[in-house]
Amino acid sequence: MTDRLILRRPDDWHVHLRDGDMLRAVASYTARQFARAIVMPNLAPPVTTAEAARAYRNRIIAAVDPALDFTPLMTCYLSDDIDPAEVERGFSGGVFTAAKLYPANATTNSAHGVTDIRNIDQVLSTMQRIGMPLLVHGEVTDPEIDIFDREAVFIERIMLPLVHRFPDLKIVFEHITTSDAAQFVADSGPNIAATITPHHLEFSRNAIFQGGIRPHYYCLPIAKRETHRLALRTAATSGSPKFFLGTDSAPHMQGAKENACGCAGLFNAPVALESYARTFEEEGALDQLEGFASVHGPTFYGLPVNEARIVLQRGEMDVPAAIDPDGACVVPFHAGETLHWRYAGLCA
Repeated sequence: MTDRLILRRPDDWHVHLRDGDMLRAVASYTARQFARAIVMPNLAPPVTTAEAARAYRNRIIAAVDPALDFTPLMTCYLSDDIDPAEVERGFSGGVFTAAKLYPANATTNSAHGVTDIRNIDQVLSTMQRIGMPLLVHGEVTDPEIDIFDREAVFIERIMLPLVHRFPDLKIVFEHITTSDAAQFVADSGPNIAATITPHHLEFSRNAIFQGGIRPHYYCLPIAKRETHRLALRTAATSGSPKFFLGTDSAPHMQGAKENACGCAGLFNAPVALESYARTFEEEGALDQLEGFASVHGPTFYGLPVNEARIVLQRGEMDVPAAIDPDGACVVPFHAGETLHWRYAGLCA
């Protein structure tokens, strides 16, 4: 039995760090484990210009202990009226690493998102030309479509035509939740990849309703049937370079989760690597964890892998029931549980 894992320092290719007090409360949980992170732009107002992205990046850097050596990678929030020239300037100037497609009203702070994919054809053409990745929240928002079917319908209605019209566009299908999405990515060309969260590997939709409504299991895209969870575990542990780590850690104040209209999102940053390690061990695939966590993502983005190494040590890790830094009370993923891997820091 392996008791110690030494991995290249991983990156998080999808995280919400929020802003203001919440940013200062949560950013270091990501920075202590990950060297780089793709930071989501769905602030209020959203990050739609290079100037706004620079300012947000500076706030993130200021919120993190410099000793953690963390690099935030900024993204542009796409809207119906986004300026392709601004997107290109931001990417060429090293401010934007990628651009994010939120279908309007699909998730938290997405009201300014895209109402019709054809509205951004010009910017997608620009992104294809300059090699800028498109990050996709893959759900339709038609209220007539069952919430558990919205990812599969998105593939049929949006993704397949999108790939046909822009065959060379680099696309990351983010936080996939279905066997349909895993198969779509596996069957597509090398310019199509996906991130998978630790929580979608751990629980199915049943967890949301066990013993009553469980708001801390509510996220978007919502967890699906057990068959889909198992398909995600197969994809993540397969060794395929098309699948890589993206936590979608999305903190909300405890009161915003535990109310009559609770917010979607799980704060998994404090236990991300420990959770992934548990899944990979259960699947007999600990030898594939480094590729998924530390190699496939930077390779897809055309960035160097990290030279530093980190240690995961077998041993009990008690997850607190709540985390309350500076009054920002947030319930973490696995709250009150004991995990059997723990992050032990950088390798000496």
